[in-house]
Amino acid sequence: MPSSSRARTQRVAFVDAFSMGRHLLPALHRLGMECVHVQSPNPDLYMARLPFPEGFVDNVRHHGDVAATASALREHGVGWVIASGESGVELADRLSAELGTPGNGVSRSTARRNKYDMVLALRDAGVECAATIVSSDADEIIKWAETTAGYPVVLKPVASSGTDNVVACSSADQVRAVHEKIMTSTDRHGKPNAVALAQEFLDGDEYFVNTVSRDGKHHTVEIWRYFKTRLPGGNIIYDYNEPLAPDDPDARKVESYTHQVLDALEVRNWAGHTEVMMTAGGPVLVECAARFGGGQVPDISNRCLGTNQIDLIALSVANPAEFDRLPTTAYQLLQRLRYVHLINPEDHGVAPSHEAMAAIRALPSYAHAVTTHPEGAPLPRTVDVATQPGYVILISEDPEQLRADYRKLREIERDHLYANSSR
Repeated sequence: MPSSSRARTQRVAFVDAFSMGRHLLPALHRLGMECVHVQSPNPDLYMARLPFPEGFVDNVRHHGDVAATASALREHGVGWVIASGESGVELADRLSAELGTPGNGVSRSTARRNKYDMVLALRDAGVECAATIVSSDADEIIKWAETTAGYPVVLKPVASSGTDNVVACSSADQVRAVHEKIMTSTDRHGKPNAVALAQEFLDGDEYFVNTVSRDGKHHTVEIWRYFKTRLPGGNIIYDYNEPLAPDDPDARKVESYTHQVLDALEVRNWAGHTEVMMTAGGPVLVECAARFGGGQVPDISNRCLGTNQIDLIALSVANPAEFDRLPTTAYQLLQRLRYVHLINPEDHGVAPSHEAMAAIRALPSYAHAVTTHPEGAPLPRTVDVATQPGYVILISEDPEQLRADYRKLREIERDHLYANSSR
């Protein structure tokens, strides 16, 4: 292609493409779009260890000067800036505003990252939200728990991700211990925690909703129910997820509520990943992120749901007229599946080899698996997303087959999956 023609090509920039960027890049390429990567100063330390996707025309490192980074993107002919990961949300907002390209603006930018600002934005909009405080003082949180929220209370960093230091605390002593751990550590982006956030414990079924928005019009790509496990120490980890049919009564309530949350947080463009607890009183936000949902496998989503968030983002950029014709609820439940998070229950163990995974691949409903560590690498006990060894996707029309294969998978894990064969 001649350089004069290439100079006129409008390109897409996305910030911190260490996770879902590896799927968005080829999706945009298929639609004839070129891509520029922007690397923020504080990417997700867990995601940044993954192999970096190839195919960007340039990797622009942001050193703190928004005008300078925007100038570099302008020279590349960038017409859209998208946050690929949590660490890129605020920078994508600022770059879009500087360039004058479609985005979410900056008036609620911190509310799309800082979980306390998020709650304040919902309060301002009259949207139901959890009782929440932030404090650098554990005694203040204890007093609040004992006079207002009651135990258990959930403590977490105010702007981290991936269940990092998310603990349900059942006593004052546990609040003090978890608060100290949060305050003396950095979050998943390498930033020190200046305060800890505490929220009332929301009792009910938890869901997540992945969406794609364009000019304030939201389209729901999928709704899943989380099944989580609360460990003896209070850490909350993912067990497995299952999608809901779009006409499920709870799905309809959660979807409507999620769109209210997106409006309150001024998520007007691109991806959203919203976690909602269906309590006895109705849906209440756990948290919302203006970026892709993690751990997606677009081919599996297409097979089971008829669409996926990655391709719809690409469509919203490359062909907005076609995107706007999509129904508000853009997915169907075509096949039943269970997304199972691997769990290492021991303080030792190694990442499973290809041979060790053979028993899981032999399960009748097995469809796909990802492990997050090289074969034989030492594994810590699973206490959060960063310490989960990977995931397995099971697909079957028979619900009992899914349940049986899930039970067998957990049995394989307990018996030998993480055993060190060299010992």
